[in-house]
Amino acid sequence: MTPADLSRTVLHAVRRAVDEDALRAPVPARVRVERTRPGGSGDYACAVALQLAGPAALPALEVAAILRERVAAEPGVGRVEITGPGFLSFTLDAPAAGDRAVLDAVREQGLAYGHGDALREEILQFHHAREVRAAVTAHAVRRLVVAQGARVRVSCEEASDPDWARLGVTVDAHGTPPVPLTGIRPVPAGVTAGELLERLGPDAARWGLLRPAGHDRAALGPELLVQGEANPLFRIRYAHARARALTRGAALLGFTAGHAPYAEQAPDSESHAETAPYAEGAPHTSYGEGPLPYDGAARPLLDLIADHPGVLLAGARHRAPDRVARQLEAVAHAFFDFHDSCPPLPAGDEKPSAAHRARLALAEAAGTVLAGGLSLLGIRAPEHL
Repeated sequence: MTPADLSRTVLHAVRRAVDEDALRAPVPARVRVERTRPGGSGDYACAVALQLAGPAALPALEVAAILRERVAAEPGVGRVEITGPGFLSFTLDAPAAGDRAVLDAVREQGLAYGHGDALREEILQFHHAREVRAAVTAHAVRRLVVAQGARVRVSCEEASDPDWARLGVTVDAHGTPPVPLTGIRPVPAGVTAGELLERLGPDAARWGLLRPAGHDRAALGPELLVQGEANPLFRIRYAHARARALTRGAALLGFTAGHAPYAEQAPDSESHAETAPYAEGAPHTSYGEGPLPYDGAARPLLDLIADHPGVLLAGARHRAPDRVARQLEAVAHAFFDFHDSCPPLPAGDEKPSAAHRARLALAEAAGTVLAGGLSLLGIRAPEHL
């Protein structure tokens, strides 16, 4: 069960409680679950009982008890506890199955992993000033909310700068009544789209405009072009390129993520396995039903990938592309920690094992998350760096 699955499960429990008249309160549009903080209980926690206590005219602990009995019976939920003033704490069944579900979701959905329909009922208009940071932010926010199912129109108070198109910005209308995106600090006077493109190029310029929170100053210095790990954008793109290189390297060795090499599929063909142990076209199987063979460094990366859909939704709801940028930085950092501790490719005479296949699956998932997140920010994710 992924965090998104758990959120839907809790929301379903709320609806059941309301339908059964055990709870008289409006059903929220969504329920937020978060990783339990250090020292807390369970895998995830949720404050929905506190949220519903007022409208239901019941103590939060009583609301939590009503929801607890309904969530606890759901498949994938091992234990539900009530903590503090009415928090629900969840311990999931079979963490390995949940990890596998996350990796499968990334593989199936590709760059659309984390997209959803939570905002499908919303028709929005974003209006912005004729200023480069406002324009780029409006465009990024548009991408985020569309990825969550909303329909969006973007307008600008005056005719748009022709250089905006080179930054990937499109405007639907000009001079419409303003319902502005607020809290976006403009760049210093004299900094135009054309000047940024000439000095930084489109990708670094967009990152410099979007990475800081809207009310903070945009960092638009030469550090954005540094080809080293001190530059977060370079680190993210390098992590993506490295993940793609791992896939190519595995293909040269004849194995893919989550699939067994030929030698493991045909133990009775010993002589053939020696000459072509990873032959193309060999039958494939998944990495089985047991715990995934990961070391401890995998857990932070798995958790970040599992949390990615929630980060995208929060970025859309709060009109905050900087949240997505920070998430990508964290994924890249965790990827390199994992990569260095748990090499996805065999070394020397070592042959591909179940551990290598599982590690490669996680590395590929990280690369997909990085590419998808950069795409929502309008930034390219090169295959090679």
